[in-house]
Amino acid sequence: MAREGALPVDGPRAIMKMNHENTGFDCPGCAWPDDTKGLHLDICENGIKHVTWEMTRKRVGREFFAAHSVTELAGWTDYDLENEGRLTEPMVYDPGSDHYVPISWKDAFALVGRTLRELEDPNQASFYTSGRLGNEATFLYQLMARELGTNNLPDCSNMCHEASGRAMQASLGTGKGTVDLADWETADALFIMGVNAASNAPRMLTALTEAHARGAQIVHVNPLVEAAARRAIIPHDFKDMATFHATKTSTLNLQVRIGGDMALVRGMAKAILEQSATDPKALDQEFVARHTTGFEEYKAVCEATSWEEIETQSGLSRADVLEAARVYREADRSIISWCLGITQHEHGVDTVREIVNLLLLRGNLGREGAGPSPVRGHSNVQGNRTCGIDHRPAEEFLDRLAEVCGIDPPRAHGLDTVGTIKAMRDGDVKVFVGMGGNFALAAPDTPYTYEALRRCELTVQVSTKLNRSHVVHGRRALILPCLGRTEKDHQRKGIQSTSVEDSMSMVHLSIGMKRPASPHLLSEPAIIAGMARAALPDSATPWEWYVEDYDRIRDTMAKVLDGFEDFNRRVRLPLGFRIKQPAREMVFLTPSGKAEFAAPPLPDVVPKPGLLALGTMRSHDQWNTTIYSDDDRYRGVKNLRTLVFMNRSDMRERGIADMAPVDITSTAKDGSRRHLNGYLAVPYDIPRGCAAGYMPEMNVLCALGDYSTQSDQPIMKHVKVTIEPAS
Repeated sequence: MAREGALPVDGPRAIMKMNHENTGFDCPGCAWPDDTKGLHLDICENGIKHVTWEMTRKRVGREFFAAHSVTELAGWTDYDLENEGRLTEPMVYDPGSDHYVPISWKDAFALVGRTLRELEDPNQASFYTSGRLGNEATFLYQLMARELGTNNLPDCSNMCHEASGRAMQASLGTGKGTVDLADWETADALFIMGVNAASNAPRMLTALTEAHARGAQIVHVNPLVEAAARRAIIPHDFKDMATFHATKTSTLNLQVRIGGDMALVRGMAKAILEQSATDPKALDQEFVARHTTGFEEYKAVCEATSWEEIETQSGLSRADVLEAARVYREADRSIISWCLGITQHEHGVDTVREIVNLLLLRGNLGREGAGPSPVRGHSNVQGNRTCGIDHRPAEEFLDRLAEVCGIDPPRAHGLDTVGTIKAMRDGDVKVFVGMGGNFALAAPDTPYTYEALRRCELTVQVSTKLNRSHVVHGRRALILPCLGRTEKDHQRKGIQSTSVEDSMSMVHLSIGMKRPASPHLLSEPAIIAGMARAALPDSATPWEWYVEDYDRIRDTMAKVLDGFEDFNRRVRLPLGFRIKQPAREMVFLTPSGKAEFAAPPLPDVVPKPGLLALGTMRSHDQWNTTIYSDDDRYRGVKNLRTLVFMNRSDMRERGIADMAPVDITSTAKDGSRRHLNGYLAVPYDIPRGCAAGYMPEMNVLCALGDYSTQSDQPIMKHVKVTIEPAS
C-alpha cells in the first residue's frame, strides 16, 4: 500500500518509526503492547496498511466538495469515500446547495459553542469517542462535557468490551486484565477465545509463535478456525518472510457454536472439580479459601450442570471439553484471552465471569504467566475509559475532578451508545459530537441510526478522512479535520507528544514524524479546547494554556487519575509505565474484599428450528469500518463482501447451492424484522446452526433493541436469522 499511495520514502520511514519506545508514534491500529525486547520492526501487515492509508497523498479540499453534492456522495461506497484521501480544512453543510462549503475554525467553533449554549438542557448533547483519541485529548474532552453539565459520553467500548469491564469489576474489582506481555512470554498455556488474531491483533502472533516454540500449549476457541489459529509468518522475522516459512500458533482448535463459550468453560471447571475429588492438586484449595468467596455456590452450580447440557450448549463433545480441561489442569500457569466473540452476546458478562471463575479454581491470578487478558481492538480504547470517557463515572473520580479542576460535574449517569441513538431519534439529544471513528457505520440497526443522526440540530465529526458519518448528518453539520497519529503536532511550546494506553495497561508516548497533510489541520486537543472555550466563554479552565504544552494537561491528569502520579516523568521512561492493577497484587476492590465467584445458569444458545445464529466480523483487508479492499485472502474470498458463510449441511437442508444468492432475515426481540437480499452463500467450516458475515454491511440486521441486558452492548455476534434461497 505504500507503493499504491505513492509513498516510496515516507512509507518505509514511518514503518521504521512505528511502535518505538518514546521516539516514534504508536500504531493507529490495534492496542497490542509494544515489544519489550526492542525489535526494530515491531509491526504487522494491518499496521502498515493503517499507517499508509493515513499518509496517502490524496486530498479532499474545498474543490472536491464543490464538485460533489452530499446527495451524490451518499451513493458512493464506503471504500470510495475514504479513498479520496485526507481532509484539509473545516467544512460546514449548506442545506441550500446540498454541499459542504469552507468555514473558518473561528466560525466553526462559534457555531458549536452557540448551539450548545442554546440547548435547554446540557443532556441534549452527546459526546462520542472512538479508540483513536490520545489520553490528553480524552481528558480534555470529558472535562468539557462535564463542565457543560452532562455525562453523555458514549464510546466504542459500549459496542465492544463493556461486558469485559463490568464482569471483571464484579469479579476482581478492576475493569482491566491483570497480565502484561512478559506474562504471555512465560505462560504454560494460552487460551485464545473469540479472537481472530490475524485481523484483530496481528502482533499477538509473535507471542503465539514464540509460545509454541518454547513448548507452551495454545488453545484457540472460535466457531471458525481462522488462518492465524494454525500458523503465521511474522513480518519482522526476515528469514521466515524471505522463505515464506510459517510457524505454528496452536496445539488445539475447538469450534464452539456461536455463544457456546460459556458452556465450554463451565465444562472445563466441572472437570477440574471432578478431578479434585481424587487429585487434590487439581484445585488450588489454599488460593480459593484465602482469596475468594462464593466457591461453594459455584461448585454446586457446576455439579448441577449436566454433561449433556454442556455438550448441547457448547456444540462440542465431552471428549473435546475434557481435552481442554486436561491442558488447563496440566499447565502450572495459564492465561485466558478473549475478544468480541465473547462479549457481543446477551450473556457476555456471565461468560467473562465464568472465565474468571476458571482462573480462580487453579490460582491463576496474581502471579507471573497467569491471569485474564482481554484483547482490546483499537489503539487507545482502554485509555479513553481510564482517562474519563465513561457514561457511568465513579463518584470518587468525580470528586477528584471537582477538586482539581474546580468544576461541579454532574452525578447522574449519562447515555451510552445505544441510549444516545434512541435519544437522537426521539429528539431528546439534539447535538452529536464524534471524536474520530465512523459512528454512522459502526453502530447497529443502520437505518435507525441514520434517521437518528439526521434528526439532530447539529452533528460535528472530527476526522482525518471522509466517511459515511459526514454524509449522514444533522440539519447543520461540521467536518473538523484533525492531525493523524503519524503527523507532527506543533504547538506554542514546540512539538508535542501524546500518550496512549495499550490493552495491558502500559502507558507510553506517541510522537508524530511527518509534516501534516494540510496547514489548516488542528490537533485533537486544540479542537476540543476551541469548542470548549466557545461553549463555555466564562470557564476558568485554562483551555488555551493546556494546548500550548501537553505536559500541563498531564500534570492535571496526575492529580485526578489513579495510577497517573508523576505522569510526565514516568511516561518518558523506556516503554513508559504500567498503571497499577490491585488485583494483580491480590488486592480486590470488591464488596467482599475478595475475588468473587459467580454462579449463573448456562444460557440456551441453541437456535430454534429454522433459525441460525449469525455473527458479524471483519474481513482480513479491513480495520473496523475502514475497508482497504473487497478481498479476504485468509478466508479465500476475492472481490466480494456481500456474502454469508454457512455450514454446508445447513445449506443443503435449505436447498442452497454453493455461491447461490440468498435472502437473510433477522427477527428482533420485539418481533420486528430486517432484511438483506441477494447475498451469496459461501460454504465454510463453521458449526451447524451458525453463520457469519461482514460488518458494517450486516449491522443492519442487529436491531437497536437487541442489546445485552447485562452490558447494554448490541448483540452483534448473536443475531437470530433465517437464510433462504433468494426470492
